[in-house]
Amino acid sequence: MMNPPVTLRGIAWNHTRGFTSVVAAAQRFEELHPGVSITWEKRSLQAFADASLARLAAEFDLIIMDHPHTALAATEGLLLPFEDWLPAEFLADQAANSVGGSHASYRWNDRQWTLATDAATPIATWRPDLMAKHNLALPQTWEEVIELARRGFVTVSAFPIDVLMHSYMFSTALGGEVFSEDTLAPEEILAAALAEIRRLVELCDPACLGRNPIRTHEWMSQTEDARAAYCPFAYGYSNYSRPGYGKHLLKAGGLVTFNDRRLRSTLGGAGTAVSAHTKHSRVAMDFAQFVASPEVQRGVYFQGGGQPGHRAAWLDDAVNAASLDFFRDTLPTLDEALLRPQFPGYMAFQDAGTPVAHACVAGKTKPAEAARELNRLYRAAFKGHL
Repeated sequence: MMNPPVTLRGIAWNHTRGFTSVVAAAQRFEELHPGVSITWEKRSLQAFADASLARLAAEFDLIIMDHPHTALAATEGLLLPFEDWLPAEFLADQAANSVGGSHASYRWNDRQWTLATDAATPIATWRPDLMAKHNLALPQTWEEVIELARRGFVTVSAFPIDVLMHSYMFSTALGGEVFSEDTLAPEEILAAALAEIRRLVELCDPACLGRNPIRTHEWMSQTEDARAAYCPFAYGYSNYSRPGYGKHLLKAGGLVTFNDRRLRSTLGGAGTAVSAHTKHSRVAMDFAQFVASPEVQRGVYFQGGGQPGHRAAWLDDAVNAASLDFFRDTLPTLDEALLRPQFPGYMAFQDAGTPVAHACVAGKTKPAEAARELNRLYRAAFKGHL
């Protein structure tokens, strides 16, 4: 007797990296599992960061999600824990082959709520052709970045949410403890961090204040503008380092030093989760295991435009040969990346704090005022009062 057909619905995000990767994996899964159909929809990058997990979990079986949602999603019972469905050996392999803190970022209360099928953090990117044309050397220090920007050869992703993430990076570089129970970072240090980002942005095209990482890389890969020569930090997209994807190739690498310390950016990435409301738990879990497996990660997932989350793919020779060594050259930056705090109110803080940080960097408010307000919002969110 044949099993009845199963249809799963998934929600991803609107970029080749986030959408065609899972479509390719789903197509291959369907070929291996006749009777299973997986359809994917997509949402914008902003909605990827902001969308209500409760609504998505009610509508979809599979969710490609951002890790700061994990604590709230687990607390509200929106997702199925993988320990109840997948072999312990598989989950141990996922942990052992995490890219930076990607795997751990989806754990809450000692349960794994999402599999890290995508990994990213802000990295440096540049246009080799423009660097050569203008006889530019790659900057090694923050002051060299500032000087390059002063000469008109730098852009940066200063979209609202990115500015907040960069503030964590500079607060750490300035020696501050970030994400304690009562402060985002010491107020003077947080103010100085915002001032450093503002210092760079003031030397760049004002359009960078409205460009997220996708728009930044799209612009860099298409334009002849000299300001596209170098970007010191934006969430990485390996697609733009693959021949034939954009008009011009982007090379990717690590971050510069600041006060003799290498900058540590804020971990991003995405993971595959299974809704607690799905009527097809077994099949959904089987697909999640399939897409997170090292064979698929370095195979059809990467070939479909994905940016894998499994370390084996980042070290794979064929994957690196197809992407100007994007993965091997940026892996140390991923391994050193900061992990955002994991408490249920964090997303409320991120939503409220983003415009505060952005307004400061855009020159509308003073760094000290912004730092004070960010810490106030953080304390309120940590206590569950935001």
